[in-house]
Formats: sequence, C-alpha cells, structure tokens
Amino acid sequence: MPGILLDTLRGKRSDSVPLWLMRQAGRYLPEYRALRAEKGGFLDLVYDSEAAAEVTLQPIDRFGFDGAILFSDILIIPYAMGQNLEFLAGEGPKLSPKLVDHTLGSLERVTQRLDPIYATVAKVKARLSPETTLLGFAGSPWTVATYMVAGEGSRDQHETRAMAYRDPAAFGAIIDAIIELTVEYLAGQIAAGAEAVQIFDSWSGSLAPKEFERWVIAPNARIVSELRALHPDIPIIGFPKGAGEKLPAYMRETLVSAAGIDETVDPVWAANVLPDGLPVQGNLDPLLLLAGGEALEQSAHHILEAFADRPHVFNLGHGIGQFTPIPHVEELISIIRGWKG
Repeated sequence: MPGILLDTLRGKRSDSVPLWLMRQAGRYLPEYRALRAEKGGFLDLVYDSEAAAEVTLQPIDRFGFDGAILFSDILIIPYAMGQNLEFLAGEGPKLSPKLVDHTLGSLERVTQRLDPIYATVAKVKARLSPETTLLGFAGSPWTVATYMVAGEGSRDQHETRAMAYRDPAAFGAIIDAIIELTVEYLAGQIAAGAEAVQIFDSWSGSLAPKEFERWVIAPNARIVSELRALHPDIPIIGFPKGAGEKLPAYMRETLVSAAGIDETVDPVWAANVLPDGLPVQGNLDPLLLLAGGEALEQSAHHILEAFADRPHVFNLGHGIGQFTPIPHVEELISIIRGWKG
C-alpha cells in the first residue's frame, strides 16, 4: 500500500497531513556530522552509495517522516556533463571550466557519474518501509545553468542572466543539454526505486517575467512531458523558489503534479489562485524552526488551515538550517501529527 505522502501527491486529500523537510538529511543531525567526519568531503559522501543511503535514512530513523529524500546534490548533472566539481570548505561548490568563458562543446559527458546515485536510490528503497515514500530530485535547468555559467553560486545570478540576454542561442543550448540529461537522470532514479521526484529551482526568483517564461516554465514543461512519457504515474513536484505572482502560470503551464512553495508566498493567496485540487507542498519559514515555541506553532497552524481544503504536504519554504535544534523539529512534528483538518 502506498504511504500517505504518495497518496497526497497523487491528489488524495486526507485528515492527516504528510510531512517531510527539504534538506532533512544533513548538517543539523549529529549522526550526519559523525558520518561526514568519518567519510571526508561532501562529494566523497555522495559517491559512497552505502553511506549516502545511510544519510538518506537517518531522519527517517530519528523522526519517522513520511518521505525520504535522496541524499545527493543538484550539481551532479553538470558533473556528469563534464565539468569538474569541488566543494570547498567555507566557499561552497565550484565548477570548472566556467561556461561564461568556455563553450558547451568543450565539455565531454561522463554519464557513469550518475550510476552511484542510482545505486543509492536502490539501497534506500530496499531498506525503506512501504509507508515511507522515496523521493528523488534534480535541479531545474535554470538553476543548474547558473552554476555552470558562473562556476559557483551568486546572490543575483548576474553573469548567467547577462549571458541569457547577450547570447540566447548559446545559453539555450546549455539549457537544452541540461534538460536532456535531467530527464535521463530522473528516469534512472525512478527505475532504481524513486516513487516521486522534485525539481528544485532555487534561483527562479531572479528572473523577469518573460525570462521566467523562457528559462523556467518552458524547460520544466519539457522535463515533465518527457518524463511522463516514460513514467506516466510518477508524481512530479515543481519548486520554483521566489516565483511569487508567477507561481500560478508555472503550475498551469508545466503541468507538474504538485506545487512546492517557498516561505515568501502567502498560503491563503496560494490556496485561492492555484488550480483546484492541485496538491501543495510547503511552506514554513525555516527560521521558525530556529525560533520554536509559539511563533512556530502559530505559523504551522496558519499554513495547515490555509490548505485544509486541498491535498497538502507540510514542508519548509526552503531547506532546514544547519543550526536547527532537534527539539524544535520534534515540536513541529508533534504539531503536524496532532492536526486534524
């Protein structure tokens, strides 16, 4: 029998609300920090399939979330496309060569770099109870491209936005290549055991409306269409962080199965403007897990009430913070588990 999370993503409303948290497998957990210290660098951990499976399962073992999200990184795609990838302490990920200075043709695909991720999915699936949904994921083409072009993250993605304006043909070729490999990557995760997938677009909020349509909506619509042709029954969560008033158009035009929304979106507004019956995921501010107490409880109840009339997966508006106290996570779980809509 599928778990409540998978049922909800398929459009079934329940009196109970399923719960998982973005970045739930990671640095706020002492067991993760211990394993990371043992295994070395972040990429070493991702590519050790047994260790990555253990990290994926750690929050399930501790908290009993309704979904297990694959432990990996969105930059596995550019790594498989031939860029070098490093995670430097205190600096974040670095990709080379930067595509602002080099052509896409200078890269040579190394798709075997995806194989250990599929192995992680299979290991997790073998150890996961049927009631817990296994979630795979990939980065959206726009967000992945921002790292490929600039070689690193940035506050406003200015190099990538400038390239998209200056040379849309060259930038479009990068987007097309990311789409092609992303479909293959997500299909591989599904074949290995993922029961639903999420497309993360962490930087979609930096784009003007026409550019959002061109570089966020259209590429994601292609991914959804091509992935559905291969796996028609797999729910696909679209998470365009920062989309704001462009969110309804994204949901209508991409045809994703569920709307992931960030903490800047008013849940009452979202409940009113999104297509009837569309499952919604979100959208607690991760900083409320640092605060805890009354502020956390009030905000959680506000979100639950706003989405009480549609299928709803409770989650954060973005990833859980590194310094989040474990008791505050337990407090949130108690609030959600005690809710009866």
